[in-house]
This record gives sequence, structure tokens and C-alpha cells, in this order.
Amino acid sequence: MTTTPPVQDWASDFDVLDPDYVADPFPIWDELRPRCPIPHTNRRVSSWLPLRYEDVTAIAHDIEHFSSRKIAVIPITGEEGVEPDPVLPYGLPPISSDPPLHTWTRRLLLPWFSHRRVESYEQMTRDLCNRLLDGFLAEGRADAAADYAQQIPVRVIAHILGVPPELSDTFTGWVRDVLEFADDPVRREEGSTGLINFFVAEVGRRKDEPGHDLLSELLHTEMDGELIDPAVVLGIASLVLIAGVDTTWSAIGSSLWHLATHDEDRKRMVSDPAVWPLAIEELLRAYSPVTMAREVTEDVVYAGCPMAAGDKVLMNFPAANRDPEIFEDADTVVLDRALNRHVAFGSGIHRCAGSNLARMELRVALEEWLRRVPEFHVAEGATVTWAGGQVRGPRSVPVVFR
Repeated sequence: MTTTPPVQDWASDFDVLDPDYVADPFPIWDELRPRCPIPHTNRRVSSWLPLRYEDVTAIAHDIEHFSSRKIAVIPITGEEGVEPDPVLPYGLPPISSDPPLHTWTRRLLLPWFSHRRVESYEQMTRDLCNRLLDGFLAEGRADAAADYAQQIPVRVIAHILGVPPELSDTFTGWVRDVLEFADDPVRREEGSTGLINFFVAEVGRRKDEPGHDLLSELLHTEMDGELIDPAVVLGIASLVLIAGVDTTWSAIGSSLWHLATHDEDRKRMVSDPAVWPLAIEELLRAYSPVTMAREVTEDVVYAGCPMAAGDKVLMNFPAANRDPEIFEDADTVVLDRALNRHVAFGSGIHRCAGSNLARMELRVALEEWLRRVPEFHVAEGATVTWAGGQVRGPRSVPVVFR
């Protein structure tokens, strides 16, 4: 794995994989925002990191100057910033594409994540949560991240894609390799290869043996009188797995960590069902997991920053959601926060198509946990570990029940 020198000046040499940043980025953002709201770095590739809500949302809507062709926060091939992938010539549409490809591929996905469709997944999700709880409840302790949060979204996504649930652990490994080990090119390549090879085989099989799942439907859908290119279907399927797993388990894990370390918030959620709709949105705001990249399409000066063609702009949605100009007491979780225009699911044309599913999984995961484990806290002497980069969330949260 590549080792990088420690950060000396966060304004001119930030590193989103710095251990201090991964563990607790909030004070770094708070210190930078007034004096350098868009820091720059030349680590890995020339990159900018907007920290204000206004800048993040403005850039998200400017698809002319900021393309979604290369969304990886950490360049896949290193310093040169070139990210070719002959197996996925269309990338991971719609998230890694611009219109018109973005427009029609997103339209294909939306019905699978509509409110009505998501309601049909809820009982399965609730049953899954209870099976997981059954597995460790008698022990009086568990790892809220590894034993619970990380087990839920991957199995729901497997159901949507029509793949065997027993492959869930394999999927989890691939997704972690791709997103979590960004500075380990060997592991990243292994995860990407495993995931793509699996879907290549599934695409071939389901052309002749379609099921009632997203992958089968896409393979038998026509656009302009012709079946969709299998390479597009491969990219969409890969996106659904990658984007639908680590993001949501990070949100669930962060929320459980918060409740394990903030007794009053935990007690209120247990005793006050009316606060739940606002509380779910507040936890999403406070612990937004996802940062996406945009590529500068041509030399442009934005807010006084001379951005060159090919530079990356890291869409720091988590920092935008902590902007004190937009959110009062931005670094405090206020469960009944009424004014909450958070961008945990992004902004602009690339706003997360699976937001309904993510909200349902987070809500159900917390409902079932708090119903059966109303009192818990981080185990004494335990270490809580976090992963970061593209997606920030806890990887281990050892808790004990009271």
C-alpha cells in the first residue's frame, strides 16, 4: 500500500485518507471554512475540496464545467489521473455519465427505487434485521458495524439484483476493496475484477434465463428499438451494488455509533416515535457518508480558484451539511431539526436515485435495533475504527447492552 507524508497545511495539501481526517474531519472543515473554503492538493492528482454548502451545490449543478466522467475521489491509476476501463466503456451510468446517457439510464433505475417499490422491500429488511439481532442478542454485546450495519444493505441489494444471498459476504469484500482500500491498487483491482467478472457471467446467463429482477429487466429492455448494450447493463448493475452497499451501511453504522455515545438522543428515539421522521433526516445530515468527484472540463476560475482542465473537484457533501451558514448548531445533532435542506444524497441531476431505499433501510435498521436493544454503549476500552475517502463510516463499533 502506498504511504504518504503527513499533512502540513490542510489548505494547500489536504489528504482525505489522512488518519486524522478519516477519524474526525469536522474540526478540520470548521478551521478551514472561514479562511480557505476551497482547499487544494496535488496529492495523487490536482484536486479541490469545497467546504461550503453554496459552493458544493453550485458546482453540482454546473455540469458544463464539472463533468461526472470520473467520479472516483482517489484516481484509479494514480498520479496521472487517467481512469480507463475497457470492460466498462460507459463507466457506471448514470452516476459516472453526463447527459444524454445519464438521463435515460437514470430513468430506467427510478422505478426500482420508487416509494411503492421500496415498500415491498421493507418486510424483508425488517426480517433480516431481526435474524441478525437473534444471532448476538443473548451475548449482550456485538459489533454494531460489522455484525449488523454492514450485513443489511448488501443482502437487500442482492435481492434486487436477483443474486444468491449467500454471496453477500463476497459482495461486501469486493465493495470494500473498491472503495475502502483506495491507496492499495492491487486490492482495488482484485475487488473490481471480481465484481465485474461476476456480473459478466450473470449477464450472459440471464439473456437466456431471465428472472424477475433488475438485471434481467435491463437486459430485456429496448431503447430506440434496440436492446440496451450489455456493457451499459454491466455498468448499471455494478453501480447499484457499489453505491447501494457501503453508503447505506455507513449511514446505519454512524447512526448507531451516535446513539451509543449520546444517551439523551438514544432515549428520545426510544420514547418518542413522533421524532423519528426528523431524526432520520438529521442523522443523514450529520453523518453524510459520501464524497463524489467531478472533473473540470476546461480551465475555469471558480470563486477565485484557478481550476485547470482535468483537475478533480471533490464534492464534499458531508462538509456542506455541516456549514454553519446554512445549519444552526451545524456540528450538533438536533433530532427535531425542522429546517434541514441537507444534501446527503447529493444535489443536481446526480442526486441519489436510491435515496428512498437508503432511508427505509436506515429507519428499519434503527427501529428494530432500538426495539430490542434500547440501551447500549461503546464497550469500555474498545476502539472504534473508521474508513474514509469516497465513503466515510465506521468499520468497527464494539458495543455492550445494558
